[in-house]
Amino acid sequence: MKVLIKNGKIAGKGNQLIDADVWLEDGIIAGIGKSFANLDFDQIYDAKGQLITPGLVDVHVHLREPGFTYKETIKTGSQAAARGGFTTVCAMPNLDPTPDTVEKFNQVLDIIKRDAVVKVLQYAPITENLRSDVLTDQAGLKAAGAFAFTNDGVGVQTAGTMYLAMQEAAKQGMALVAHTEDDSLLFGGVMHKGEVSEKLNLPGIMSATESSQIARDVILAEETGAHYHVCHVSTKESVRVIRDAKKAGVHVTAEVSPHHLILIDEDIPEDNGFWKMNPPLRGKEDRDALIEGLMDGTIDCIATDHAPHGLEEKDQTFLKAPFGIVGSETAFQLIYTHFVETGRFTLEQVIDWMAVKPAEIFGLNAGALTIGAPADIAVFDLETEEKIDDQQFASMGVNTPFVGWPVKGNTMFTFVDGKLVYNKED
Repeated sequence: MKVLIKNGKIAGKGNQLIDADVWLEDGIIAGIGKSFANLDFDQIYDAKGQLITPGLVDVHVHLREPGFTYKETIKTGSQAAARGGFTTVCAMPNLDPTPDTVEKFNQVLDIIKRDAVVKVLQYAPITENLRSDVLTDQAGLKAAGAFAFTNDGVGVQTAGTMYLAMQEAAKQGMALVAHTEDDSLLFGGVMHKGEVSEKLNLPGIMSATESSQIARDVILAEETGAHYHVCHVSTKESVRVIRDAKKAGVHVTAEVSPHHLILIDEDIPEDNGFWKMNPPLRGKEDRDALIEGLMDGTIDCIATDHAPHGLEEKDQTFLKAPFGIVGSETAFQLIYTHFVETGRFTLEQVIDWMAVKPAEIFGLNAGALTIGAPADIAVFDLETEEKIDDQQFASMGVNTPFVGWPVKGNTMFTFVDGKLVYNKED
């Protein structure tokens, strides 16, 4: 199948846009330029002067299947990713049953193979059932196709367990990906500890709940030589610890989520679970440190932490609602609108953080708009402003405080291996 995306633009240095057509054939990018007019194509798509990028790569999503299909399925979650311009997503293992054996892991892979419309890479757990101190069979799970190892949603509480897990991950040449949260420092917290939590009379979560575990873990990563990746960094102290660890030569990488770059706890208007996420929205100084950390390379990439829930369970008090918001369908749009349009980030930086870097740090054959690369492509409309409309979501989850926000950068087309998997016109 020969496919042409015509009349597009690709990002150059800064915010420079360069006219280009992109030729896709047999699952790879066969050409980039303006010299394909005399060729015959099976399909031609008109980008109408809009941005063509490599398909975005999200190393942190929750697809909820098996076990929680009232929240999301692999089919709907991957469709949401495609609608957001993502062509590769990495799915967390907080499922039921937890895919902590090769047999259970393969059951998840079977659903992915059957239902996913984008490339879904599956994480395996660090420990059995996520909360135990019994390590999983990393060698067996790696052979089965595990992307990396994580207990996301739960911090590994025991230093000895984390040390042994890192030691084995280093031996296997695999990344160990950490949701950092010291349960002994939670004290029942449901939002960031500060003036807003006091005003709403809600128990707060200290910044140290996150940053203290990162401090522990970077020392263990130095000791073991493991690749240690920090999920959804949210505090200024965490940024400082990661920066210092990188300077010391520790193999540590980190991600930040769009909501932590845009929102702070002062934006929370009321005690409503749509604003409840883990880690929580922090203070202004934390947000500023996250932006600085992203720009100076301390934080490597942007990841959504797409976390769908049922409407009824989220639309209640912080004290009862589960943590998490959806993000696959709004991430690029929010980042483009709030940072590129305002001149804080360049398009080149955003594509780097949302496609190139996540692929690079995990060694994925993805995130590249180059001849010979996989034909994973997104096309974004940078001109038309639309309001985020949860009625248009492909995800089963609508739990986000961004509904109604005006954004640009909405996805026009998404291609995976040269096949159209999302068309805004459909």
